[in-house]
Amino acid sequence: MSRERPRKATLPPAEENIKKLENVINEGNYYGAQQMYKSISARYVSAQRHSEALDILHSGACFQLKNGQVTCGSELAVIYVETLVKAKVPYGDDVLDRIRKIYKTFPQIPLPQDLGEDDDMQQLNEALGAAKIHVDCCLSFLRAAIKWSAEFGAHRNGSPELHVMLAEYVYSESPELDMTRVSYHFVRGNNQKKFASALVNFMGKCYPGEDDLAIARAILMYLAMGNLRDANFLMDELKKHDLPQSDLIQFVNYLLPTLQRDALPLFNMLRTNYRSSIDREPAFKELLDDIAELFYGVQRKNPLQGMFGDIFKMMG
Repeated sequence: MSRERPRKATLPPAEENIKKLENVINEGNYYGAQQMYKSISARYVSAQRHSEALDILHSGACFQLKNGQVTCGSELAVIYVETLVKAKVPYGDDVLDRIRKIYKTFPQIPLPQDLGEDDDMQQLNEALGAAKIHVDCCLSFLRAAIKWSAEFGAHRNGSPELHVMLAEYVYSESPELDMTRVSYHFVRGNNQKKFASALVNFMGKCYPGEDDLAIARAILMYLAMGNLRDANFLMDELKKHDLPQSDLIQFVNYLLPTLQRDALPLFNMLRTNYRSSIDREPAFKELLDDIAELFYGVQRKNPLQGMFGDIFKMMG
């Protein structure tokens, strides 16, 4: 007589586990809840009940983040995206809204003001450390979401909305602001007004000589993607404010109308005349080579070129 195999326990509706896990968090057992979220959601995935696994993970990510558990919340957020990939969930507004909800739940770390004493400096160092952890955690989540969106139906560069979220968070929360990274994601986004606002804000607080570099970098990044329309829109928005007076800004002002016509000799002349300004940032030469190829069909001569483009891709 053959033995009967023991039946697998039937999984309850996801809502039952969601309520149970929220109670564990309310009791302050964040680590225990974290392990339960991961193990229980994995059971639903194994049972091919992906939708319920996603509900559990989404709830867990938001609830942990609301309780200040950034490391735990971001881990569940990343697993949520990984489950989207496993379930081959197509990109769409409903999922984008759920990702946006997780993003908006990431807490902000206000930096202490009016510092002077040793205790205050220790407080600042602690706040800076916490802010860095928050940024790293949020970036891990949003990078994974951008990669999923590119694979499952959004733009080939990933969802523009997700790029804007990432750019905004890095700009507003990073203790060590990297405008190159911010610009990389804004130019792949769909909100040029927010980009212009971030640049204007940056111009008001950056070191001398960084403001025109940030503007030129943003415009050249758009142009290196063949996006003359948004480059012009961004420049028009920035001109509503006091722009720095420099040769680099003058170069950009001449470059934009040049690219609207078949004027390769003029393009080359501008590069030659403003070479000293362009050389202030090594990446500008690479971007201008991309622009020459896109707008005028100029082929690269040096096979080693592309280094800075690869660096920009790594930022994504």
